[in-house]
Amino acid sequence: MSVSVKSPKEIEKMRKAGHLLEQVHNELAKMIRPGVSTWEIDHEGEKIIRELGCIPNFLNYNGFPASFCTSINDEVVHGIPSKERVLQEGDIISLDAGLIYEGYHSDAARTYGVGEISKEAQQLIDVTRQSFFEGIKYAKAGHHLHEISAAIGAYAEKFGYGVVRDLVGHGIGTSLHEDPQIPNFAQKRRGIRLQPGMTLAIEPMINMGRADVCWLDDDWTVVTEDGMLSAHYENTVLITEGEPELLTLTK
Repeated sequence: MSVSVKSPKEIEKMRKAGHLLEQVHNELAKMIRPGVSTWEIDHEGEKIIRELGCIPNFLNYNGFPASFCTSINDEVVHGIPSKERVLQEGDIISLDAGLIYEGYHSDAARTYGVGEISKEAQQLIDVTRQSFFEGIKYAKAGHHLHEISAAIGAYAEKFGYGVVRDLVGHGIGTSLHEDPQIPNFAQKRRGIRLQPGMTLAIEPMINMGRADVCWLDDDWTVVTEDGMLSAHYENTVLITEGEPELLTLTK
């Protein structure tokens, strides 16, 4: 396994790619309300990415038909936007997207409540987000990759949630998916030793019920097997000599 270590010049491009993607997510967050279709979100998101002079990296990636994954309620990831899929009061939706700036990729996901949501749904969103921050306490040079994985899983499982095992985070750079794979649960081995200049897309996918998932007939949309809610949170992270730098979350 070859994990790329980015040069200062490459890091600057990764940083810019991350900051621009953060802008896109911040704009789309304002659209999340009942009555909006997932197609409208995708259409607006792609428009913003292109206006920023970037390329949506999900569009046509392995045949994916959109620029954003829009995953609602029991959809874990890779939900396909559609004019027929309209947000309803009480839904939760994860938006997952990335862009390419001067040949370098960024990737980030957020889960939002639509209008008023249940306390249980809000807790799932909050715990999923916090599990990311528990994990990146170990995203430092000298630590091992799977310390991140173990911390994410341990935090989410304290709440009785299922931590998805069939999907993982990943390295990122001149490709959307690079080595290493980053599970969100404890591993038998410590994994690679982290070095400054590594860039990682760390992305907990947490289910309210069991961890088990299945794929729909569209071959993209992943749903919880038990039909319970799922949340997703992701940032592109730079390993440094000290604290990790969140390239897609500056505020």
